[in-house]
Amino acid sequence: MDVDPSNYDQLAISENDTHDVVLSYLVHNCYIETVETFVASTGMKQPADCNDDMEKRKSIYHCVVEGNVLKAIELTEQLANDLLEKSKDLHFDLLSLRFVELVCSRKCTEALEFAQTNLTPFGKVEKYVAKLEDFMALLAYEDPDKSPMFHLLSKDYRQQVADSLNRAILAHSNLPSYTAMERLIQQTTAVRQSISEDNAKNKHADGFVGFYIAVTKAIGDMVSFVAHVQ
Repeated sequence: MDVDPSNYDQLAISENDTHDVVLSYLVHNCYIETVETFVASTGMKQPADCNDDMEKRKSIYHCVVEGNVLKAIELTEQLANDLLEKSKDLHFDLLSLRFVELVCSRKCTEALEFAQTNLTPFGKVEKYVAKLEDFMALLAYEDPDKSPMFHLLSKDYRQQVADSLNRAILAHSNLPSYTAMERLIQQTTAVRQSISEDNAKNKHADGFVGFYIAVTKAIGDMVSFVAHVQ
């Protein structure tokens, strides 16, 4: 339904809409116990097989973050058996993390053998060459944490790969790969840009400002609620 921008500040955001956004965030990030508590307290209906799906995705996520990539690959193939075959970038990232695990354990010979068997084929594709060179360079340092490529050993990098894998698994199951909250933030950012443009043109600016304030407040309330229930 189209709404006159001048009336945006009169739009109300319902509690049910807020609950849907919060639930999608919790399910996406596999907060199993929090989902159960949230559903019970709000009277919402939990999607079928939701807990089983979250348990499996949570296990995979933690395997990647905690440095057990081979187990993560095994579990991913059980849950979505053709995902890594179709997503070469993601498969490369996971295999690279396994290489990093071996380097950090000072198993350099095993790391080199692993790279020759599993990573060398990616070297035939131009976009992987620079990444491969960065990973292989780790072998040259007695303390890889002090190398220029130290970020490849960080927990933040492992979480980044784990997040990408989680999104890919959701998409493979025909589920949203981004939460409603993330989409809302993206849309709010677009509105903010429109406000700036309309302020310059002096057209519907007041309506956009009202809408932006309402949505921003709603997001703030959701974030506070999620932080409280986790």
